[in-house]
Amino acid sequence: MQIAVFMRVKMMRIRRYLRGSGRVLAFVFIASIVWLLLDMAALRVSINDVNSLLLKEQVIRERQLFKQQNRVTQLVKGGFKHPVQRMELAHTLAGLGPLNASNKLAHVYRHGGKKQEQILEARRRNSLLHKGDKPKARASEVKEEVPVNRVTPKDIEPAMKKAVNLDLNGPNVEESRIHEGLNKVAGSNKTKLQPDAEEIKQAPLPTSKKEPMKNEEVVKVPHVKEDSKKTLQDESEGETPAKVIQHEEEEEEGADHSEVKFKPLHKDVEEEEMKLKAEDKEVETVAKSDPEAVKEAPEVQAKKDSKNEAKVVKEPGLHRVLSLDVTNAPRDENAVGQYGHAANVASSEDFEVKKRWDEGHFNVYLSDKIPVDRAIPDTRPRKCVMDLVHDDLPSTSVIFCFVDEVWSTLLRSVHSVLNRSPPHLLKEIILVDDFSTKEYLGENLDKYMSQFPKVRIIRLKERQGLIRARLAGAAVAKGEVLTFLDSHVECNVGWLEPLLERIYLDRKKVPCPVIEVVSDKDMSYMFVDNFQRGIFKWPLVFGWKPVPKEYIKKNNMTVADPIRCPVMAGGLFSIDKKYFYELGAYDPGLDVWGGENMEISFKIWMCGGEIEIIPCSRVGHIFRGKNPYKFPKDRQKTVERNLARVAEVWLDEYKDLFYSHGYQHLLNKNFIDIGNLTEQIELRKKLKCKSFKWYLDNVYPDMVAPLTKADGLVFNLGLRKCLSLQNNSLLFEICDLAKQSQHFNYSWTRQIRHQGQCIAPPLRPQGYTLQPCDNSRSELVWIHRYSRTSLWQHLMSKSFSQRLCLEAGLKGETLIINTCDPSNSYQQWEFTHYNTNGVD
Repeated sequence: MQIAVFMRVKMMRIRRYLRGSGRVLAFVFIASIVWLLLDMAALRVSINDVNSLLLKEQVIRERQLFKQQNRVTQLVKGGFKHPVQRMELAHTLAGLGPLNASNKLAHVYRHGGKKQEQILEARRRNSLLHKGDKPKARASEVKEEVPVNRVTPKDIEPAMKKAVNLDLNGPNVEESRIHEGLNKVAGSNKTKLQPDAEEIKQAPLPTSKKEPMKNEEVVKVPHVKEDSKKTLQDESEGETPAKVIQHEEEEEEGADHSEVKFKPLHKDVEEEEMKLKAEDKEVETVAKSDPEAVKEAPEVQAKKDSKNEAKVVKEPGLHRVLSLDVTNAPRDENAVGQYGHAANVASSEDFEVKKRWDEGHFNVYLSDKIPVDRAIPDTRPRKCVMDLVHDDLPSTSVIFCFVDEVWSTLLRSVHSVLNRSPPHLLKEIILVDDFSTKEYLGENLDKYMSQFPKVRIIRLKERQGLIRARLAGAAVAKGEVLTFLDSHVECNVGWLEPLLERIYLDRKKVPCPVIEVVSDKDMSYMFVDNFQRGIFKWPLVFGWKPVPKEYIKKNNMTVADPIRCPVMAGGLFSIDKKYFYELGAYDPGLDVWGGENMEISFKIWMCGGEIEIIPCSRVGHIFRGKNPYKFPKDRQKTVERNLARVAEVWLDEYKDLFYSHGYQHLLNKNFIDIGNLTEQIELRKKLKCKSFKWYLDNVYPDMVAPLTKADGLVFNLGLRKCLSLQNNSLLFEICDLAKQSQHFNYSWTRQIRHQGQCIAPPLRPQGYTLQPCDNSRSELVWIHRYSRTSLWQHLMSKSFSQRLCLEAGLKGETLIINTCDPSNSYQQWEFTHYNTNGVD
């Protein structure tokens, strides 16, 4: 009873509460609960929505990126230990995210390691992650799980034995759209692969008794599909026709990159190959027996080539630069110097290093330990990998000239060209032996190179020097483009196509690769910064100089843009063969070596061409302290003579600047004979070349090249008057800049000039003479402001054994020559303007 009364009282209180403000609160509370239930139901439905799935996938990717950034931070602190790590870091710092497997294959060389199945497993895991599912780890993988977005060299070289296109692993979505659009306009993107692509061999040293390995016709590439039965034929040069294949993206999970054997379409392939070998042997025999044969007129040779060449139908189209590399087997990542890393020898081997240093003036002992087909880091700017080039680029003949070159560096140079050049663009490699004396460069070299059908050796019967050796190689070249390389280089991945592309766009462009450094001490491959160009300083000394920052900013240049180059280094460049001969090739009057890069650089620019450095083409070069071989003639005189020929033909009135920097002795014809210049001067007129002033104003405007050492009025401190020439007589007047009769030039050859007349010392104690200016006449030379001495402001004659100086007469009516007196103000002279601040 009491309980019932209690409950009734409670209910009455609740009713009273609900009648007031409490009723509103209760309603809000119940409504909130209902709304929450409905919201939870809607949220559950939205989880299954497509947008929610995408959001979930994005969250997963962000977590991966966060892990990748943590790993990059560790790399920055710990340094680069491998090219793969360096490339990963470059991508991440560029804001491009972590590298996936295909990107790594397109940027980093394969260096042997894990099996194909392991790579496919990594790709499978990567695809699962993108779907938002976490792959289940096998029991055997729990302890040594490799991050999906990190592929080691072992992951990315699945037993490659032949040239592999690193770009054929499947383009990304953006690239697919680009290629799809191009194919609609210009047809499918096709790449011609030749079955005679040479296979890399590990070269034995000359003392090795191993026989050269025979060529194999097996090429390992990603899975390809035959697209067309069209062939490109070149019957005259023995090129074996091959199937034209189109590479397609592998969309199926775990696609098999199987081994493909390329079979010729025609039955007469063996005959064509025999014809090619017979032709090569014929050229070798002729070159060995008579070096004059290589001097055949280029025009005649060009006509012969044009008669024999079959017509090739060129289809317009573009493709991405082929990043090729060739290996005979998975590279040994522990090999000495692999990946371009610095290599060191034990202290016990120091004696051998020093003993063999003079063979090449670099670490020959260490070079012989490094594989001839070693991998080097891809140092191109990232944009270069995505560049598109034309399908129908011209073919090239690569010409190496050498004399007593080190065996391992010569082979490494040749292999780097064979390994990393598209076979259909590499017509041949011509080795010009400039009468080497090393025994291993004879029969051993012939035997080794016989395994490569595209390599020819031409031997000169006597020492000709670099310039004439190059002319000999160019005379027998069959390619549309000549590519000259030094014999101690390593061509990097994708080096050739960017050079040929520039010539394809303009046949008068002469492209040069970025010359990177192979250390002469530890043989490491060192990256060279971008925006470097070749220049010269007086007296025609080659050097490197950065592109001015204001020029970069004004032209919005990127790190991959071609760089206008005033002067090429001369050792590495490509040039259209016909254009090379239109320019007159090299001046045949130049001897051995030296100055040829200046001559051809001035000729190209002043006669309508352009020289460019191509950042997307990179070649490593061993820079040696000095040349290991001997000059046929006196080296210094040879170089001086060559430079004097260049100055006389191309520098116009600026040649005085050259002579004034320590080469005045070359003006004396009795000292050295620079040869006949008539042919070169006539060639310049025929080509209608511009002046050297035009070159300085338009090509090298930041070069300081004043025409005179000093100019303006000639003021005498004693008379306080200026020298004047009137009616072929010298006298003194009140100084007046407006009077041209008072304007004189003090030339770089130290002559006082006025309108072609020069002041000469008098033949008698008093008086003076005026004679036609002539740089070769020492009696017209006056020493002025040379080394700060007590005679700093005097004009001292060089034609007398004693010190005699030009002096103004006391009455200002005459000039005399008198014994130099530092305190005599009548012997002190000043020009209005000095272009060197008064210092030589």
